Amino acid sequence: MAFRDYLIETREIFDRLYPNNRITEIDYEGPTIVVYTQDEELFSKREDLARQIAQEIRRRITIRPDPSILLPEDEAREAIEKIVPRDANIRDIYFESDTGEVIIEAEEPSIVTSKTANFITEIKSKTKWAPRLVRAPPMYSRTVKEIRELIREMKQERRAFLHNLGEKLNLPPMPGDTWARITALGGHREVGRSATLLSTNNSKILVDCGMLNSVDDDQPWAGAPYLYVPEVQPFSSIDAVVLTHAHLDHSGLVPLLYKYGYEGPVYMTAPTRDLAVLLQNDYLKVVHSEGRKTPYESKYIREMVKRSVILKYGETTDITRDVRVTLYNAGHILGSSSVHFHIGEGLYNVVFSGDLKFERTWLFNAANNRFPRAEAYMTESTYAGREDYQHSRKEAFEMLVDIVNRTFDRGGSVLIPVFAVGRSQEVMLVLEQAFREKLIEREAVVYLDGMIMEATAIHAAYPEYLNRDLRERIMVKKDNPFLSPIFKAVETKNERQEICDSPESKIVLATSGMMNGGPVMEYFKSWLGNPAHTLVFVGYQADGTLGRRIQKGAREIPLSEQGKTVKFEIKMSVETAEGFSGHSDKKQLISYIASMQPRPRRILVNHGDGDKTVEFARFLRSKFGVESYALKNLETLRLI
Repeated sequence: MAFRDYLIETREIFDRLYPNNRITEIDYEGPTIVVYTQDEELFSKREDLARQIAQEIRRRITIRPDPSILLPEDEAREAIEKIVPRDANIRDIYFESDTGEVIIEAEEPSIVTSKTANFITEIKSKTKWAPRLVRAPPMYSRTVKEIRELIREMKQERRAFLHNLGEKLNLPPMPGDTWARITALGGHREVGRSATLLSTNNSKILVDCGMLNSVDDDQPWAGAPYLYVPEVQPFSSIDAVVLTHAHLDHSGLVPLLYKYGYEGPVYMTAPTRDLAVLLQNDYLKVVHSEGRKTPYESKYIREMVKRSVILKYGETTDITRDVRVTLYNAGHILGSSSVHFHIGEGLYNVVFSGDLKFERTWLFNAANNRFPRAEAYMTESTYAGREDYQHSRKEAFEMLVDIVNRTFDRGGSVLIPVFAVGRSQEVMLVLEQAFREKLIEREAVVYLDGMIMEATAIHAAYPEYLNRDLRERIMVKKDNPFLSPIFKAVETKNERQEICDSPESKIVLATSGMMNGGPVMEYFKSWLGNPAHTLVFVGYQADGTLGRRIQKGAREIPLSEQGKTVKFEIKMSVETAEGFSGHSDKKQLISYIASMQPRPRRILVNHGDGDKTVEFARFLRSKFGVESYALKNLETLRLI
């Protein structure tokens, strides 16, 4: 079917089912067909008709008001403020006249969008604007605010981009043999620079584009995936990018694609977009401060935002002419996804796990392992080795509390290197509970240094992605644990120095989590010579990082001091609080696959150190009687 036929067919069906529809325009907006009408009834009360037609043509449909019928903005604002209950606490209202949408930012949008309420219909009826409710962050987030403003500024460019994307998605598939294959470009038999290409005879889809964690090379391409191979060159030949989550080893080089010619969409969840922007901008800042070259400039991060297509968990959409995608909760960090690809018309289905946590944590529900179909499954294997069995969350809680109490008893302070996203928030929740229940015997301040508070504010902005208990604390009980008075953000270098010099016992959470730079190094240099203090690892330490060397027992290390390399002796206590990882251990990975529905016929293993992936693939082959492989980078496997 030619791409214009979908628009013609949509109009024909509307004319048949709702003859006096007063439709003025039908157009593409990415994978969605947008219908503009001057008919108030069709726009405000006939969502059932849109659903019926969407099912018939198998395309998503949105009905919007024609700009000619919109109430003037001042009058519309006044009407909305009267309609919306005061309990919803409107923070802001802004209008997008080109789409006929009014964005209402409220502290409690669920009050307005409740299925039992008629507020949305009333707003449509009285103002003719199409309301879109967004949650006002309970904590101020500069990142969330700037991204929302940026998207408003780019609305004309985004509309043109989404129109062109829609036309491309509706091109008929190419004739000829049908096939699909996977090419390993990074993160295979290693942890870092994750990138995998899914190819069909019609499509090229890149899943993640990250960087290595342990590279200090001055070359901007150092630690990149194998992006120069013919399969992905030129970048303009790639049809879509899908981002599983925001950590830099998965997202860090997505903007580089735009610098060198990619102009297509990147599909991800909303929190993944916001966190990726935060981490990418911080990465550029750190590289600049170290006098090294950056692989891209900040304008390409904005380009990524402009071309982002946001999906919710469980929402299926076409991303190429022959592939549909659905994102599912992966339980790893905020907004992290396992990606389900449906190839052709029921031809083949493959799931990429992303980074995975198959356990309910303090932040998230356990990863989803129920899919419509899954002939093949690619699993991470970060902790899939023989000895990689983790402690429970309960044991991790008790272990960290014990370390803090022992350190405070000898008059010391606790330094915890953390990733700004994920581990920081889990440790914050543990410490908040421990202090609230007086399990930590002395009062103390918990200092947050780096991007931790900003990343935490993004978590608070998306409570629907958190587990039920935490979501209720934030949204219903108004008891946001991240706003506990025990937490204090470190704003300046002088504050940092005062904390280092203070004799009071305290806890410091600081980035980076693997001690390969960042503010954690300032505290570490100040405290490493004092045996009263404790360094506590709570997250994965990759090979080649300073954190891994210290965790493995190094007690004399070279560090940069005023431009010179100086050897330092570590006298502070070094401990690891097991059980905080955002990755599943071997037992959880096996449990995930054992209870996965449906059971895949082929399992691919990636995202693990060296031979660990090969050993785990061999184990899965033996245990489940399925084909199982651990691809090397640059290897290609044909699926069909």
